[in-house]
Amino acid sequence: MQIRNFRNILHRILGKNNIQGTHLPDLQKVSELLEYNFTKEDILLQALKHRSYLTCTGEERIKSNERLELLGDAVLGLVVTDFLYHEYPDEEEGNLTNFKSLLVNHKILSTIGKDFGLGEFLLLNEAEERSGGRERESIIADAIEAIIGAIYLDGGLEAATKFIHTRITVCLTDLLANGLMRNYKSLLQEHCQSLGLKGPFYNLVSESGPDHYKTFTIAVSVNGDKLGVGEGHSKKNAEQKAAKEALIYLKVI
Repeated sequence: MQIRNFRNILHRILGKNNIQGTHLPDLQKVSELLEYNFTKEDILLQALKHRSYLTCTGEERIKSNERLELLGDAVLGLVVTDFLYHEYPDEEEGNLTNFKSLLVNHKILSTIGKDFGLGEFLLLNEAEERSGGRERESIIADAIEAIIGAIYLDGGLEAATKFIHTRITVCLTDLLANGLMRNYKSLLQEHCQSLGLKGPFYNLVSESGPDHYKTFTIAVSVNGDKLGVGEGHSKKNAEQKAAKEALIYLKVI
């Protein structure tokens, strides 16, 4: 459905006295770039409205994109976690959490936003724009979350899920391939083998907490020397952390 009735929408959202001379984004173009057609154009406009822009319109802070950002963050977390849960049925909670952190962070969201030029369409005040706000990682990432919230309100969870899968979860394979999620145990094993070292050997130091949420402490030793200690809610997760600490000590990473 084509974005329409700009002037009526702006009278309603910005206030009659604030339309004159205001630089406004091309919502039709934004919609096309997002590959989602909004039926409620005012929601998309609000998703693009940084809080600095309110000094231009005299609106209250509630009219910025911050509420949509909060909603979008929650929807993004749910959809990504659901995706990981079903896509990786044999992975433990610790690894799923690490996978999620690769996808739900400002750097990735900002990269996705910059890929289709989101900064060009953001509503910022002059000072924020002069200081580089259109390229600022945090502003673009927050706007992506606000857009997810807007899509959710406009089209429901199914529409938001489609957008997230098309734009975000699809990045996971490349992120893993690029080594952003590293298997520290394998790296340590390879390092020890290449130098003929004895180990690595992992030992359980302690465990605490209730049965359903234990914390394990694991130590790793090489050539008889303890080089790293890690804690986690699974032994595998604790071993990964111990191996990472050992690799740092050995100056491998």
